[in-house]
Amino acid sequence: MTYPAERERGRRARHLRVRKRVVGLPARPRLSVFRSHRHVYAQLIDDVAGKTLIGYSTKDERLKPLADKRRVALTEALGKLLASEAKQRGITRVVFDRGGYRYHGRVKALAEAVRAEGLQV
Repeated sequence: MTYPAERERGRRARHLRVRKRVVGLPARPRLSVFRSHRHVYAQLIDDVAGKTLIGYSTKDERLKPLADKRRVALTEALGKLLASEAKQRGITRVVFDRGGYRYHGRVKALAEAVRAEGLQV
């Protein structure tokens, strides 16, 4: 049986391994995902400038009408919202940073929703 602290240490180690190679540039920012038990947070980050360009979560006011839906459906709506805002700002390509989580469930739903909206991941 693994304890929550051990699981979190493993996730952080995986995330650091990925972050050695995944870098967000001004032309292709990094789409970073953080998943808590209840919510998902997604940001587009320019690592060169050290700035967050766009950041949304499932707690956003525009997603409140969907709050009673399943968490995966809410995360898909988050991906669509993030992608539409990115396209408005002229961002068409991003680098996906899954944050050490498995590409499964809500993380996968977010990535696929962003791709469906036309962003190249």
